[in-house]
Amino acid sequence: MIATMRQIVLDTETTGLSAEGGDRIIEIGCVELLNRKLTGNNLHFYLNPERDSHEDALRVHGISNEFLRDKPKFVEVAEEILAYLQDADIIIHNAAFDVSFLNKELELIGKPAFSEFVASVTDTLVMAKEMFPGKRNSLDALCDRLGVDNSGRTLHGALLDAELLADVYINLTRGQDALLIDVADAEDGSGSFERVDLSRFELPVLAANEQELAAHEDLLAQLDKASGGKTVWRNAA
Repeated sequence: MIATMRQIVLDTETTGLSAEGGDRIIEIGCVELLNRKLTGNNLHFYLNPERDSHEDALRVHGISNEFLRDKPKFVEVAEEILAYLQDADIIIHNAAFDVSFLNKELELIGKPAFSEFVASVTDTLVMAKEMFPGKRNSLDALCDRLGVDNSGRTLHGALLDAELLADVYINLTRGQDALLIDVADAEDGSGSFERVDLSRFELPVLAANEQELAAHEDLLAQLDKASGGKTVWRNAA
């Protein structure tokens, strides 16, 4: 029996930037992936934060204070949210920000920290910085770089951003699929798979030409400049 991998891509919008300073969550959007495929079983709430949003935050998300007045408070939907997220692998862009707000909301209603309810948290911002050092790695920048259509994103919205991030995450990790069998798709009913002995193949070694070597050296120089001269290969030299 092959276990199903359940992942939830999560995003929030808030009244401001500081959970400890009293800012609150006003929107939470979640998108479900089963074995890396969208299921459509999403979760979305607008929330009454019991305070007004900062002007800077309003310019980002465009969700007015008046619109939120009759929306449920976090405490009223907390159990539904936690039941949906229970034991899933959570994927967030800049996870420290969203988790700090979720932890504060849970603390205010006497609940344990967010990590107590979920299996793990993956930060796609950390992933992107490792894959694209020295580059812009905002959600919009990653959408452009990875070919994800974000033309409908004029303002930040938790559910839309979670949907975009799901596509970004799948693209960020797509290289894994090129080398590994997706066991959920490859299962043949018997639980057995044909194993291929790669040692039988003699792989050719292709040396880089002068143009490729020059392009590689240029890229290394760009990375070194972006890191302020702290790259390991330069220091080792």
